[in-house]
Amino acid sequence: MFPTHRPRRLRRTEALRRMVTETTIAPHQLVLPMFVKEGAAEPVPIGSMPGVVQHTRDSLRKAAHEAVEAGVGGLMLFGIPITKDAVGSGGIDPDGVLNVALRDLRSDLGDATVLMSDVCLDEFTDHGHCGVLAPDGTVDNDATLRRYGELAVAQAEAGAHLLGPSGMMDGQVGAVRSALDAAGHRDVAVLAYAAKYASAFYGPFREAVESSLEGDRRTYQQDPANVREALREARLDLDEGADLVMVKPAMSYLDVVRAVAEISDVPVAAYQISGEYAMVEAAAEKGWLDRRRAVLETLTSIRRAGADIVLTYWATEVAGWLRTG
Repeated sequence: MFPTHRPRRLRRTEALRRMVTETTIAPHQLVLPMFVKEGAAEPVPIGSMPGVVQHTRDSLRKAAHEAVEAGVGGLMLFGIPITKDAVGSGGIDPDGVLNVALRDLRSDLGDATVLMSDVCLDEFTDHGHCGVLAPDGTVDNDATLRRYGELAVAQAEAGAHLLGPSGMMDGQVGAVRSALDAAGHRDVAVLAYAAKYASAFYGPFREAVESSLEGDRRTYQQDPANVREALREARLDLDEGADLVMVKPAMSYLDVVRAVAEISDVPVAAYQISGEYAMVEAAAEKGWLDRRRAVLETLTSIRRAGADIVLTYWATEVAGWLRTG
């Protein structure tokens, strides 16, 4: 006795499979993270992230135009300064590398894309931590919040549409929102890094931003074993006025993406981080997997888990694939 319903009927042709696809990816759902290096005369390849570079001001502008033309929904900028200090002064300096790059792109692109920036101190501190250190060497949460407010205002004035406080300080979303509102930037939105885990997969990113970190960030980033904690963090960020919330990393935390999506009344983002990118690129280079299929499968899994927006280093390339078929 054969069943009346046979699911394989809807898998028989490409057209049938396409018609009943439940989860899709569109270029506007993708955000491209980009690195800009102060004083660089030419783009600098990042060894652990094939195809990704530390941009010069000019190459950043060119790559940003290409991303927008491909239909990518947004650009997330990270700056790499020449000099660093204990309190990350370069991030607040209007002439610092990140703020200059934001002004460049806002001038070039206007509102044609969503210009996003990282509100954190780790790229700008000589100790590599995401905040200001207390005398005992621990990160001072409240002193850091004051710096985040200054960073946020500087980036808003440089032209960012959307700011991403990423340091996992308690109260960071409220501090950034209050600083922006007080400075007259009520329309600048906040993307809360609501669940950012102390992951082993950040290694290539730390090469990309030339991190000075010694030790780890486990006292402020989340324990990979915990999900209830992530939901508590997300609720706190929503209460503090987050316009979007994000889970980082993505692929090892798809259950967290799903759980956050189920409680969030704002859009949910997920960051497909450097180590996730590097693993696929390395396996593809060895011929161990089909690169294009693997890339699309990873992005589909993140969208299927509940992410409305995905930050990925493949954003421009994937947008081109999606537009051309």
